Amino acid sequence: MSQDIWINLPVKDVERSTAFFNALGFQAVSFGNERAKLDIGQTTILLFPETTFEKFTGGAIADTSHHAEVIFSLGAKSRDEVNAIIQKVEFAGGSIFGQPGETDGWMYGAAFADPDGHRWNLLYMDESKMPKR
Repeated sequence: MSQDIWINLPVKDVERSTAFFNALGFQAVSFGNERAKLDIGQTTILLFPETTFEKFTGGAIADTSHHAEVIFSLGAKSRDEVNAIIQKVEFAGGSIFGQPGETDGWMYGAAFADPDGHRWNLLYMDESKMPKR
């Protein structure tokens, strides 16, 4: 069985979304306004115009201004990486809904929404401080 996973994500403007993710330091490549490919680690996210997405899913797009359909959690290499990415979000056209902060003494993260309202979580876990079981 294949071990690859591709996530298909609807966006209002493929070029704008591609520019947003590139501004954050990720690698996104657009193929006109028909689709884009965003690679994060081993995961590929394909960005499609909303109308195209609706055609092949047979369903309506979730209104991300009122509903959260999913949250993408991204592992960060350090607290500094969390801070660096979150500092770029608003300038690039996104919004921050979770300011950087520490949880339980060993996790440090922040959360943002991209220009289409899809939610993203950045998380650095300091395993040396992780509670032992």
